[in-house]
Amino acid sequence: MQTVLIVIQLLVSIALVIVVLLQKSEGGALGMGGSGGGLGGLFSPRGAGDALTRTTAILAVAFFVTSLALTLLSLHGRPQQASILDSQPIGTAKPALPAQPAKQPAGPKAPAVPAPH
Repeated sequence: MQTVLIVIQLLVSIALVIVVLLQKSEGGALGMGGSGGGLGGLFSPRGAGDALTRTTAILAVAFFVTSLALTLLSLHGRPQQASILDSQPIGTAKPALPAQPAKQPAGPKAPAVPAPH
């Protein structure tokens, strides 16, 4: 289920970026749609703008809904914590104390400096 929602989220995100880039900006410097050809032959300039605005709104709502659904699914199986600050970051777990080394058998000690020949 989560994988399906992630794929839908990805497709909605890509479509939202494309639709936003197609819209004509207020200043007319950016945006690819609404001038002469392209979408002008399919819609009137006003109709194309309204369709792109409506499509952007629908895709934005779909993006928020899938985001909320993914959040709820990720919280569903996890035990509740009082705060995210109560959890330890990854890689900061306290290391286990090393085991006490076994006692060395008592025997002759090696010289600190090799003996000359």
